[in-house]
Amino acid sequence: MISINRVILAICVVSQLPTSFCRIHQLVVENDMRKYIALSTFGFYQGGRLNVQLQNFKADPQDQNAIFGFSLDRTMNDAMNPYLDSHPDRCLLQEPVHSEHEAAIIYFIMDLSEKVMKVNCSPEWNGIHIYKSLNEIPVASLKQALVGSGNILMQTRKKRDVEEKDDFNTSPCSKLHLPITVQVDSKGVSSYNTSFVMTISSNAEEGLYNLYFHNCPNYNPNKQVNLNFEIQITEENVGNFLSAGEMPLPALYCTMAVLFLLSGAFWVFLLRQSKHPVFKIHYLMAALVFLKALSLAFHGMNYHFIERLGVHLATWAVLYYIAHLLKGALLFVTLVLIGTGWTFIKHVLAPRDKRLFMAVIPLQVLANVAEIILEESEEGAREHRAWRDVFTLVDLLCCGCILFPVVWSIRHLQQASATDGKAATSLRKLKLFRHFYIMIVCYIYFTRIIVYLLRITVPFQYGWLDEMFREMATYVFFVLTGYKFRPAAHNPYFSLPQEEEENQVITESGITEGVVRVNLRNKSTPNLTEVSQQESEALLDQREGSHDYD
Repeated sequence: MISINRVILAICVVSQLPTSFCRIHQLVVENDMRKYIALSTFGFYQGGRLNVQLQNFKADPQDQNAIFGFSLDRTMNDAMNPYLDSHPDRCLLQEPVHSEHEAAIIYFIMDLSEKVMKVNCSPEWNGIHIYKSLNEIPVASLKQALVGSGNILMQTRKKRDVEEKDDFNTSPCSKLHLPITVQVDSKGVSSYNTSFVMTISSNAEEGLYNLYFHNCPNYNPNKQVNLNFEIQITEENVGNFLSAGEMPLPALYCTMAVLFLLSGAFWVFLLRQSKHPVFKIHYLMAALVFLKALSLAFHGMNYHFIERLGVHLATWAVLYYIAHLLKGALLFVTLVLIGTGWTFIKHVLAPRDKRLFMAVIPLQVLANVAEIILEESEEGAREHRAWRDVFTLVDLLCCGCILFPVVWSIRHLQQASATDGKAATSLRKLKLFRHFYIMIVCYIYFTRIIVYLLRITVPFQYGWLDEMFREMATYVFFVLTGYKFRPAAHNPYFSLPQEEEENQVITESGITEGVVRVNLRNKSTPNLTEVSQQESEALLDQREGSHDYD
């Protein structure tokens, strides 16, 4: 296993992208004053393994009696951590472990004076497999971990600590100590190194594991301690570097890529075969679908190599980010163009529309850049949380901006239907844009709120469902938008009830206020406003003939 780790680390080093892409997480913390640091979240199946190596740990000012260490809790979904929520002002490592919450928790408390890291866990842990390094894992324990039988460590501990049975039942791992090594540099500054490995050896131990590092002195407002350390975290399931909830993602992304690609090809076929006017916006919609397909394909390849090697390959990562940036920008551009009624209502963008583009496009680029930085940076990095807040805020601003042009178009059509002589046509377009507004609101609400609620409530092994529902919602939104705005002369969607068309107000101002349109035609009389192509050609010929006699 050590040789495999070295190979993966070598791939990360020679890669053109930062090593933070690796599922072997490497985080460097410098002058950090946070009370706790969220290091990692990973879903483990039976046979999974967590390897944590802490190196060059230094605290400024140094105090060997200060309490530092890790907490590792196990939950069944991605909801908020129950222990951190219930102890916002107290350090968890200074609290006794108990079972008042659903999560099972383990404390790794660093005793710098004794040079050991003490392990303590809640009573939910009936068995636990913790070792100081990979070399300490017995072969028999590895085999039993894979089949879910046996508990070598706990059986050994029961024989060794039979005289301390009462304490053992309270905390089954309270007697486990891991060594801490000390190095002193030329300036007399001490740095500490320690590590631990945990294996998931039964179905009862499966779950979503959250790893935190705690700086207990900083919970005292009158005392602040700066931390400096390097940490390497390796998380893997059996032959797979993806979390339990991420394992189906490579197949999901590739399947959706094929679906979008086929749909884009079908859309282009419809445009080429259409006998009705085809506008530039229709080709922009086609380009958006193909970019979405490419983005999903590259994303699926990224996850495939993470699954196999634990790392992103630079080529697929760069291609994915380029496609993702272009797709995000083109998506909002297309929605704003449709919302402004470009080619459907007007052929020239107003100054107000141009100013909206100048605001939306940079915001969307910033949102995509923030999303890329989030994927590159480690969860425990200080800038990770800041960029996550930036992404959330900017994404919501972009979603709000694309609603404005639709509202403007609806208001314009309302005024047009009340003032000009083409009330029926304006009302048909008004109905179209009202439905488009509802579609956008539903799409934003589902992909931003419903999907998030789904992610934090489903069991850890079904974490891929939020991505599936997000991509399916996007596909349905694309299909409905294409259907509503497809090139067609007499779209059935535009049809209105005859009574509604007959009783529309012509104007609401001036001397004609209160005047309504009256149907002077007999229902059996054909619609005089609908002129066929042959009739229009005959009228043109007649007009040209009349000019000959002038």
